[in-house]
Amino acid sequence: MGEVPRNPEKLDLSLKSPGLARPGPFLGGNQVIMHFGEDALRLLLIEDDAKVADFIKKGLMEAGFSVDHVDNGIDGQSYGLNTFYDLLIVDIMLPGRDGLSLIEALRAEKINTPILVLSARHTVDDRVAGLRRGGDDYLTKPFAFSELLARVHALLRRLGGPSESSGLTVGDLSLNLLSREAVRGDLTIPLQNKEFKLLEYLMRNPGMVVSKTMIIEHVWDYNFDSHTNIVEARMSRLREKIDKPFKSKLIYTIRGAGYMIKA
Repeated sequence: MGEVPRNPEKLDLSLKSPGLARPGPFLGGNQVIMHFGEDALRLLLIEDDAKVADFIKKGLMEAGFSVDHVDNGIDGQSYGLNTFYDLLIVDIMLPGRDGLSLIEALRAEKINTPILVLSARHTVDDRVAGLRRGGDDYLTKPFAFSELLARVHALLRRLGGPSESSGLTVGDLSLNLLSREAVRGDLTIPLQNKEFKLLEYLMRNPGMVVSKTMIIEHVWDYNFDSHTNIVEARMSRLREKIDKPFKSKLIYTIRGAGYMIKA
């Protein structure tokens, strides 16, 4: 990911629609699609520029987050009040309701979710206003995606981490959802992106059998060819890292049913 350009129309941001989706409950503008994944920390992006929003959403999803997007302040306020999120990213200039009054409304309702404010306004007074009205950090456009991602991680750490636990544990195996590191015993285990998502999904369902279809839907986020051996191949690589160096195994194949992780 690079810098958000001043002319985002130049970006090629075609995306596949991930996971299961359904219309959001409050529609004040265009149709809004919410994604309800259980595999990642959940962020709400409130940004009316479709190109910029796709740019940000694509990068955050590649970084392992689950991202819902709305394009106006009315829906943004409704989602923020009625849906659980670990962090909100809010643009100031929004149709329906501006970002700063939206943030004030959420804070008035005791919504303490961390909020990163986005704005093309660069003055010190603008930044101060954003923070005084309830924002936790302020990022001016255009920006490098790497800076936005760093600020998201910093907010989650500074404000006590995500609202759900930032780590998963099964036996002597632990998985940090922020650093995306796996540790078993004294060994830190490097994971590729799909390996991380696969292990995370297993660890969110310890002692439960998860089928190949379930894994494809949650890890690959779209309807993959059911005849492919991609799951078996990834699972084999994951076992090489998680189980092979140790005496006891954690990942099991349940013949004819799927896979399970248990201590």
